[in-house]
Amino acid sequence: MAATPNNTPSTGTSQEQSTQQITRLQRISQILRKYVKFIGPGLMVSVSYMDPGNYSTAVAAGAAHQYKLLFSVLLSTVMAAVLQILCARLGAVTGLDLAQNCREHFPRRLNVVIYVLAEIAIIATDLAEVIGTAISLNILFGIPLILGVILTIIDVLFVLLWYRPNGGMKITRIFEAFVSILVTLTVVCFAVELFTVEFSPREVMKGFLPSKEIIEGDGLYLSLAILGATVMPHSLYLGSGLVQPRLRDYDIDAGNYKAADVDDDEDHLNYRPSLDAINYTMAFSITELVISLFTVALFVNCAILIVAGAALHGQKGTDLFSIYTLLTEHLSKFAGLVFVWALLFSGQSAGIVCTMSGQMVAEGFLHWDLPPAVRRLITRSVAITPCLVLVLVSGRSGLSSALNASQVVLSLLLPFVSAPLIYMTSSKKIMRVKLNRDNRAIESIGLMDMSEEANDQDEDQGSSLSLNDQGDDADVEDTYKDMSNSMLMNIISILIWGFITTLNFFLLVSMAMGKEVAF
Repeated sequence: MAATPNNTPSTGTSQEQSTQQITRLQRISQILRKYVKFIGPGLMVSVSYMDPGNYSTAVAAGAAHQYKLLFSVLLSTVMAAVLQILCARLGAVTGLDLAQNCREHFPRRLNVVIYVLAEIAIIATDLAEVIGTAISLNILFGIPLILGVILTIIDVLFVLLWYRPNGGMKITRIFEAFVSILVTLTVVCFAVELFTVEFSPREVMKGFLPSKEIIEGDGLYLSLAILGATVMPHSLYLGSGLVQPRLRDYDIDAGNYKAADVDDDEDHLNYRPSLDAINYTMAFSITELVISLFTVALFVNCAILIVAGAALHGQKGTDLFSIYTLLTEHLSKFAGLVFVWALLFSGQSAGIVCTMSGQMVAEGFLHWDLPPAVRRLITRSVAITPCLVLVLVSGRSGLSSALNASQVVLSLLLPFVSAPLIYMTSSKKIMRVKLNRDNRAIESIGLMDMSEEANDQDEDQGSSLSLNDQGDDADVEDTYKDMSNSMLMNIISILIWGFITTLNFFLLVSMAMGKEVAF
């Protein structure tokens, strides 16, 4: 009888511990399920960091310096992650992508300049994707280059036909799933490629540390090429736009937002996320983005360089055609084919993502009176036409030179594209969320009619809050929550911008002095 009281507390404690463990597991399960809902945008953005342009520069770096420039790949990925975090924050807080925010907050003339530079970046990016895909089709199936370019246009038309930058979650998830499949196939190809080469893990790990090879000889030039191929300008527009469908989906489900006639074209220019939507999506969106960049994108870029360093070290003339030949000769036919299949998968996925970002750029900067299908065909034709002309007038060597030149152009344009992003995310006026409004009763019916509609709804609900504060007799002043960058993030962002700009200035000076710049 005496043993029973002694066992009772032990049993109770055991039950409490079991309950706590179950509760903890349930919380972890809920977090993981919530995280799964946000998988997609990060993978889409990571595609921008593993396109055919990356192949060319990473192989050149591996062939010239073996594993020494892995540090440059890592540093570029870190800088890309910081800029993409800013993109996600800008899109989440304002409800507008980078292009739309430029149109909203900058003078018209400045917007024209930024838009032209952005279109040049889209053309340069398209050039790399189309060339890479056409080369892979030529090697795998013997398809002439010109026909290969035409075939790549088909997937562009598919994107233009179905994808809407401000569309709903259903079509967004379809594109995310399709691109994710291509990304997975690319990762598998390079995982297989790593098993076909012999390398020293110790030497590879040392490559992630800074070394003098980065700044000596052509090391700095190649590092800049890696930067240009990794931190691509169009990805900043893409990253700021991909977070929006989930924000709208949350506010629509919560009854905070209802698109009206003005948004029938799916522009949603009057939509502003509620604070609840921002808090719900921000942390998971940024987490998914960072994880995707430091797993998928970093792995693929490092794998390319490691394979090149192990199999092609000391080789010259490593364009995409010769890379296949060298891998076939130095490793095996299988290794060469795996590389080309990876080139095809990444070229297709990057081409789709580039088209999507091109739509965001054109539709964000410009006011259109044309139907959406027509305006999208016009803007994408601007980017695709140079690819067709290039293939018609140049041969194989011309394509390789154009691919390398496109990476230089992207690197030079990056400071001009990233500067507005850093400015806007540091602005307390732009990065703020209004707190004293009830979004649930507001339809996005245009700025002129919003106040009247809001006042009517406030009266029906007995609310004392108003969007226009009842004119001069307002009893309630608008209050905002500041969501601009912290001082630390501002310092980091400015340092990254200054670093990129300095490297580009160095490149321009070197080229002006007639030095041979290896890309």
